[in-house]
Amino acid sequence: MAEHWTITTPDGDFHAYVARPATPGPWPAVVAIQEIFGINHVMREVCAWLAGQGYLALCPDLFWRLERGVDITDKSQPEWDKALDLMGRFDVDKGVEDIRATIDHIRGLESCSGKVGAVGYCLGGKLAFLTALRTDSDASVGYYGVGLGQHLEEAKGLARPLMLHIAEEDGFVPKDVQASVKAALANNPNAVIHSYPGRDHAFARPGGAHYHHEDAETANARTAAFLAEHLK
Repeated sequence: MAEHWTITTPDGDFHAYVARPATPGPWPAVVAIQEIFGINHVMREVCAWLAGQGYLALCPDLFWRLERGVDITDKSQPEWDKALDLMGRFDVDKGVEDIRATIDHIRGLESCSGKVGAVGYCLGGKLAFLTALRTDSDASVGYYGVGLGQHLEEAKGLARPLMLHIAEEDGFVPKDVQASVKAALANNPNAVIHSYPGRDHAFARPGGAHYHHEDAETANARTAAFLAEHLK
């Protein structure tokens, strides 16, 4: 079952796409954090997958300050141009605030068990990383996050469970940055890092140019186990 909810912040209201499990609640919840293409078919499918795992899944419209209801794909140059423009103008700090507001909203619902995690991809991978650092998320997972190297000093204070999936041939994340992220979190017991040799950015996006079924399935199985460990 899918629906839309309204999340209220001091800056205004925004919508979140919601998918509920078929089983009776209350349920643990997971915030699905969008790529640069908005709440599109891929993110709705992520929510459906999470709901199938027994989570109340919400995907907040994080581009709402720039444009509400963005729903585009990676299949044409104009869509890529729009997506990259939105990412360039996106306020990451405000995005994390919106994720925090989403988490707070979910925790206050009778349909939520009280446990809330986050899973993000690309831009959302970076936001999941920052969600682990700046919010009370019970578990956060980032797939091929971009721009993590800008926050390595902050990462030293990681105190909540975080899993990262790193594509070793990621065209948006240089290998020296990947190494710096791994080094910054190497001795932190809250961090779990999986690295995927030969994989490029968005290897877990079905239908994407770099999709790799086997490694996507491996990453998703690791994510499912990690979320179950910390949220159920």
